Amino acid sequence: MIRAALFAATAAAALATPAAAQDFVMVNATVAAGDGNAPISDGVVVVDDGKVVYAGPRSGAGSFSTDTLYDLGGKWVTPGMFMAVTDLGLADVEGVSDSNDTRAARSRFSAALDASTAVNYASQHVAVSRAGGVTRASIVTSPGGAIFAGQGAVIDTGADKDAVVATRTFQMVTLGEAGARIAGGSRVAAYAELANAMREAGEFAAGRWRGEGNLLTRADAEALSAVVTGAQPLYVQVERAADIRAVLGLRKQYPRLRLVLVGVSEGWIVARDIAEAGVPVIADPLENLPSSFEQLGATHSNVGRMAAAGVKVALGGLSGGITGPRTAPQFAGNLVALGRVPGATGLSWGQAFASITSVPADISGYGGRYGVLKAGAVADVVVWDGDPLEVSTAPVQVFIDGVEQPLDSHQTRLRDRYRDLDESTLPKAYDW
Repeated sequence: MIRAALFAATAAAALATPAAAQDFVMVNATVAAGDGNAPISDGVVVVDDGKVVYAGPRSGAGSFSTDTLYDLGGKWVTPGMFMAVTDLGLADVEGVSDSNDTRAARSRFSAALDASTAVNYASQHVAVSRAGGVTRASIVTSPGGAIFAGQGAVIDTGADKDAVVATRTFQMVTLGEAGARIAGGSRVAAYAELANAMREAGEFAAGRWRGEGNLLTRADAEALSAVVTGAQPLYVQVERAADIRAVLGLRKQYPRLRLVLVGVSEGWIVARDIAEAGVPVIADPLENLPSSFEQLGATHSNVGRMAAAGVKVALGGLSGGITGPRTAPQFAGNLVALGRVPGATGLSWGQAFASITSVPADISGYGGRYGVLKAGAVADVVVWDGDPLEVSTAPVQVFIDGVEQPLDSHQTRLRDRYRDLDESTLPKAYDW
């Protein structure tokens, strides 16, 4: 345990780098707490037994001593990123169906599907995301033969066998154009399927389940009963402004619904309605072209305009394994730069970084625990060699639950394998 004592951290202090440090102090750091505020210089982060004890200016650090001191020389320290609504750990090679568990197109079940049962903690996608500063994620499968995609989970990216943090944390449903295609070719059919599912789930929750004549399987009805009663949030994939308003109207019929909107390309058009409803949003970061008819109003300023209207907005939907979650800082950084473009609306640095850390954690039910550096939070800590929202910046240390993590992967091993271009000898075999 960190012992209360005289806090005397100097640049000449010896650095200790244990493989699994749970008690440590970082000094001379640029600290970005992930709480929406601007970063501070000459900051201190104190971690004790896997929890943050203090993160802030050196003047308020109090008196602590530790056997493990990191003098960071001005490097940036942040909470780990929390990636919302991704497929991290659900596919090894997306083009190989046997290793891809992101969609169950031929399953008899839909709402009952549980993403946590397929997580591969040893996936290279997890390792690469960890090395990119992603420490937690909410994951879910994609819809297959029904508008319901199933139940999401929360995972960490630690290099151990216990990746799943929580199971069945939310239910996912797809409406709009995608839902219309699945349900029979029309939004009318999608809403009819949703209404029937909610009715049958309500009957299950009330103990009136008959079984015969119902369209839902018993397992799906049981899963959706948690949504109807408000025990489980309902994440709704929707893009068009008119569809967003229709989804917000569902609470008139189902007042217990805990809605979260996902995608929301035209959210800026109805931002006031979203804000007044108190419904959070997990938005695609930079949708700006009408790739479909439901995205005709897409704009780079979507996230900024919603945030300005009072909507709680996280960046998410960054799937695609290796090319997905770790790119979040680039999107957030673009939103900061957007604020400097005449006529556009972006985010402040603090808002942008919070949109990939504390805000998605809060939407996922872990506000104050993940995605933030403050007393009592889990010590998911990332040290960067510069501003994390700059493309040229990379993590140099990653801690999850206060335990330092390896940053290697097949990618880094391939890089090292072929770094020597001498062709006189064959390259070495893989280590495993």
